[in-house]
Amino acid sequence: MNGRTIACWFCLLIALWAAGCASRSCYHPQTLGGITFIHDPSTIVKEDDHYYCFGTGPGITTRISSDLIHWESSAPVFRTLPDWMWGVSPQFDGNLWAPDIIQLDGRWFLYYSVSSWGKQDSAIGLATSPALRPGAPNHVWTDAGIVIASTNGSAYNTIDPSVMQDVDGRLWLTFGSFWKGIYLTELDPHTGKQLYPEIPPQNIAWNTAIEASCLTRHGNDYYLFVNWGLCCKGTNSTYEIRVGRAHSVTGPYLDREGKDLVLGGGTPFLHSEDRFIGPGHVGIHFETGITWFSYHYYDAATKGRSRLGLGKIDWSDGWPQPAT
Repeated sequence: MNGRTIACWFCLLIALWAAGCASRSCYHPQTLGGITFIHDPSTIVKEDDHYYCFGTGPGITTRISSDLIHWESSAPVFRTLPDWMWGVSPQFDGNLWAPDIIQLDGRWFLYYSVSSWGKQDSAIGLATSPALRPGAPNHVWTDAGIVIASTNGSAYNTIDPSVMQDVDGRLWLTFGSFWKGIYLTELDPHTGKQLYPEIPPQNIAWNTAIEASCLTRHGNDYYLFVNWGLCCKGTNSTYEIRVGRAHSVTGPYLDREGKDLVLGGGTPFLHSEDRFIGPGHVGIHFETGITWFSYHYYDAATKGRSRLGLGKIDWSDGWPQPAT
């Protein structure tokens, strides 16, 4: 094979890669600095001039940034775990999973999961604080106990909470992992607990391997992000992010082809690309007309450690797409 032939083959491979990348919306996250190792990051929130993100870990991991780019570590939410947590799941090891956070009436409501690997004995707990800034006199996390729990035999597994307040003030929680999928329940915006605990949560998405939901609203529509696949396996993780859209917060959530997410539908949003493996656990942050989305990925450059990913969403055709 002569040099010209090799050059032609090289050009062809580049062209094919570029065409494939365009068709698959190749995406690399924003370059971040500081301490960006985190798993199951919460929605990023802003208080005064700092941003906060919480993640899975002993007592709940905390990250702080002044610019969304450079992140530092801070003290965990719980230095000592409330006693009730140890009675939820027999193999609970003190790690609290997959938190999410929202501000309501001047207080921060932080939801999180108490569980153990592969078990259905789980609970979503709640902690509240008037302030997030460490050192502030009113930065005090108060345990508010269990919001909703599951046991062996429940339709769902009560982990991976995602909380959203609608424009009418109503507060909604999605949750779920494997079993029969993702569920929705309404919360009391004053207490943060279930508004109608006697009403069973509603199933809004399913797949054989599904979890890490995120509920958000854009314009007049609602969007449900979910993860398909397996996490927590480093660069062998198979997580990918899918999304559905609904005209009502209670659904049905349909993908671009009109398939209901309850029936296994889900439009691709983000998948593994280059060193950024197994993207998952979306959180949505709106600021100055920009929709930011946060997530974690397993970084092949650091032997598969889980890092914070950050990017912008393009809504140009009514569906969320990573802005490349």
